[in-house]
Amino acid sequence: MRVGVLTGGGDCPGLNAVIRAVVRRGVQEFGLEFTGFRDGWRGPLEADTVPLGVEAVRGILPRGGTILGSSRTNPFAEGGSGRGGVDRIKDNLARLGVDALVAIGGEDTLGVAARLHAEGVRVVGVPKTIDNDLGATDYTFGFDTAVNIATEAIDRLHTTAESHHRALIVEVMGRHAGWIALHAGLAGGANVILIPENPFDIDKVCGYVEHRFQTRYAPIVVVAEGASPKDDSLATSSGKTDAFGHVQLGGIGSLLAAEVEKRTGKEARCTVLGHIQRGGTPTAFDRVLATRFGLHAAQAVQDGAFGQMVALRGTDIVRVPLAEATRELKTVPAERYAEAEVFFG
Repeated sequence: MRVGVLTGGGDCPGLNAVIRAVVRRGVQEFGLEFTGFRDGWRGPLEADTVPLGVEAVRGILPRGGTILGSSRTNPFAEGGSGRGGVDRIKDNLARLGVDALVAIGGEDTLGVAARLHAEGVRVVGVPKTIDNDLGATDYTFGFDTAVNIATEAIDRLHTTAESHHRALIVEVMGRHAGWIALHAGLAGGANVILIPENPFDIDKVCGYVEHRFQTRYAPIVVVAEGASPKDDSLATSSGKTDAFGHVQLGGIGSLLAAEVEKRTGKEARCTVLGHIQRGGTPTAFDRVLATRFGLHAAQAVQDGAFGQMVALRGTDIVRVPLAEATRELKTVPAERYAEAEVFFG
């Protein structure tokens, strides 16, 4: 059997660990052959491949990013030629002799995988999202790395905030789910954490900032990129959308810093961590989780368990239907956010 492997969506620490584990187990234990597709779904759409064997995956375990490249190509969208794009993928797979696919990605990549499976393409999914917002798995690799990077940044910002008596706003990733903001904010001792699931009151945020300044410490506010005020007074959308219809976000941190400074009279600055959270070497936790996902994905291919995604449940790796994997996002429950609010101010 020849198996294609692709990585779609935003890059994420741990992608290379998955690729390595899939290939090594597939080749060494099951005698499978592998072909890498470049840049997500663009690869099978345009038959853009790269050789993928054991030698190709040596030494990539600690590397960030993905050796296969990635993109947000959507075969079902106009840019992917819609229905014609699906036929092109099926024709290319047949011409290349690719019998099955391992698709590594988040909600959008796996959503395409689920639809292709319904069209007769044999696909196994591996969950990947830095936001940790896929509901069918307890954790996704890359999340732990992002939280550690954000926590280290918050630790460093505490000292400069206190030295200059400034309020510092730290913007982290999180379009619909505030898991990175919540975990990094708690671990870094932030004074306010703002997440997409809970629209915030600007006056209340400014009250926390002023209260913090009454001590000898300076306030740190952690805000997820998708967070917004209750009155929607801070517009952060550029109006641009990607191939999956997602609006381009960014700017809530800077807007919030300006508003805090205006309302409190205290100097405020914003630090946007952005793609720093995605880059660099994955943590040990993410390397192990990604490796386990890859090993079990290779087993799923060998077992013919197509239309399934590997997932973490507790400490076990299980299989769930791709349709279940993309059914709903895992957002921060109100009770988890309430735990964090104890430390605000």
